[in-house]
Amino acid sequence: MQENTRNTIFIEDAEILAQHAFAEEQFVLRVKAPKCAASAKPGQFAHIQCDPQRLMRRPLSIMRVSATEGWVEFLYKAVGAGTALLAQRQVGETVNVMGPIGRPFELNTDKPRALLLGGGVGIPPMICLSESIKEEHSGMTPVVFMGSEVPFPFDRKASEMVVNGIDQSVSDCLPLLEEWNIPSRLASLQGYDGVYKGYITDLARDWLNSLNDEEKQQVEIYSCGPTPMLKAVAALAKEFNIPCQVSLEEYMACAVGGCAGCVVKVMTEDGEVMKRVCVDGPVFDAETVFS
Repeated sequence: MQENTRNTIFIEDAEILAQHAFAEEQFVLRVKAPKCAASAKPGQFAHIQCDPQRLMRRPLSIMRVSATEGWVEFLYKAVGAGTALLAQRQVGETVNVMGPIGRPFELNTDKPRALLLGGGVGIPPMICLSESIKEEHSGMTPVVFMGSEVPFPFDRKASEMVVNGIDQSVSDCLPLLEEWNIPSRLASLQGYDGVYKGYITDLARDWLNSLNDEEKQQVEIYSCGPTPMLKAVAALAKEFNIPCQVSLEEYMACAVGGCAGCVVKVMTEDGEVMKRVCVDGPVFDAETVFS
């Protein structure tokens, strides 16, 4: 992994350009934050002041970014007082944004079959990574699987792209990825039509089992989601002997490494050490945190 990125964190008052609501208190927020947008990478996040009434910021994963137009987009769920206030903010208002923060995903072009697994609020980094692959790594052939136990924060549609190893009844995809010519499928335990009825790791296993040995050697996994899901993803990677990067989710106070409130145990060559998710991560080698 590369050195930390604290010297490229910017603080700016960002105008709200769009705020779209989806089912189950999910929101997509787009803000004008040109400094953050200019250097943001997949897997990084921003620390946002949700409202002047709330001093403590909230970390939100970056979902999309346009360096040329200067905007950054986030998907978040209003689950507490801070994000509930953020959900009430209107287009034209400003929110203070600190970012981009953290170590991003590092794409391995020697492993062109990128398998992207996003669960719940772990979906945004997978969209960001997909767009980066589309724009900067045309030789890679990503496949994206996303899981959610609440309605997906986008309008599902039946895919026109075939995904090997996946039953034809599992047809629904994320339309944006389809536009980018990136195959995707969805997983949930909620019984949605066209969606895989099970865990995202089971869907990924079906796809991996469809590959021959040479093709499996070309796979690397990139994942973000709740800790139980990431543990399952790490186990899947170990099962198939595939490298895997995971983006961890932790509660944060300062988000710049000062408070050490988001530390996790990481296995290194020198043994087990405590690392800060905000600046030492949030992206880690899965084997070092879920050994």
